[in-house]
Amino acid sequence: MNYDDKNIFAKILRGEIPTKTVYEDEYALAFPDINPQAPVHILVIPKGRYVSAADFGATASPEEITGFYRAVSHVAKQLGVEDSGYRIICNIGPDSQQMVPHFHVHILGGHKMGHVLAPSD
Repeated sequence: MNYDDKNIFAKILRGEIPTKTVYEDEYALAFPDINPQAPVHILVIPKGRYVSAADFGATASPEEITGFYRAVSHVAKQLGVEDSGYRIICNIGPDSQQMVPHFHVHILGGHKMGHVLAPSD
């Protein structure tokens, strides 16, 4: 799948769509999910043009990969969920319900979570 420069996260990265920045560095941008599923629900996206985690892992530089995951850890600590625990979710492809074709992870926390989601029909 080719990267679509018209996706919403690409527009956010270009400053065409405003968002409340939680964290930003040269590798990543973090901001609240518009439809939160937990008291803490933040999206972290890399600044590069990556469609999915598979694309990111295969084509991003070692510095981008390290920088991105350090940003995820930093955001969890900044939000106060590092000690109590949090969940990182990454959807890849249509069967997972990936809504935006730009690699991103969801950080969810702020309350006790149940087991991993059950498959839907």
